[in-house]
Amino acid sequence: MLQVIGVDIGGTGIKGLVVNEAGVVLVESMCATEARLGRKAILGQLRELVSELLSSCGEVKALGIASAGRVNVKTGEVIHATSNLPGWQGMPLTEWATGEFGLPSTADNDANAALLGEAWLGTGRGMQNLVMLTLGTGVGGANMAFGRMLRGADWRGGDWGHSVLVPDGRPCNCGKRGCVEQYISGSALLRLALEVKGSTYTHGREIMTAAGQGEEAALYILERYIADLALVIANIAASVDPEVIIVGGGVTQDQAIWWPMLTTKLHSVGLTDRVSVAELGNWAGCFGAAQLALERLCEDGVGWS
Repeated sequence: MLQVIGVDIGGTGIKGLVVNEAGVVLVESMCATEARLGRKAILGQLRELVSELLSSCGEVKALGIASAGRVNVKTGEVIHATSNLPGWQGMPLTEWATGEFGLPSTADNDANAALLGEAWLGTGRGMQNLVMLTLGTGVGGANMAFGRMLRGADWRGGDWGHSVLVPDGRPCNCGKRGCVEQYISGSALLRLALEVKGSTYTHGREIMTAAGQGEEAALYILERYIADLALVIANIAASVDPEVIIVGGGVTQDQAIWWPMLTTKLHSVGLTDRVSVAELGNWAGCFGAAQLALERLCEDGVGWS
């Protein structure tokens, strides 16, 4: 069977795997993004990770890349990126990867890739109308209608993280105010904890753990966060009316703590059975990137359909 690599570049980490056309994982790896050091450092980390995967599986035929930022799928260029990945805007990902590794390469936005992965092997199997909402360093989103990705005329389709939740609200690094990303990302959860408690939490997981242990302040913080998340989900459902809204990203690792809170709020608006957690977890983007690589090979007349 054909083997391809799928990698997912996020604000804090890079993940990658080798998968065959049946979706079976042969090897996987991850590393820190080192994003604060800029484009050269990010590419250095990416190069090492892909090289490690190639050394483990010598039959890889193509490379798919999922990246934060707005990506022109036709050219493989990052046409817009926020400060979560400094220096990333304008990065010709596909051109760089093909030149670096000598493999047919393709690239897409990380949330788009996550939705592709979930539709292929995860929660969205057998469905054609889906929305993905990814909660991590930032907030990403993707839309699928009748089995086709809706990437938009300017490659910003599904950019739910930069729709406005609170008019004239918190300033966002995209230049607007009140964006969804400033209220339901992992970074927003930490900021909320600082505002409410003057906390010294260093990671959202610490808040989740404290809430799971019944700490009153942590529960209050989490309830406020979940209220905003439920509102965003309700707005998406009203806008797109998908079969399922899939929630993914790093925040979902602590699903057992906050999911009951979310379902309680969604029950009141009749959306409990229309929202699910990403089955592939933080690896959904890698699987979607791998699918893009397989599709690239198919376009070239090789194998997979």
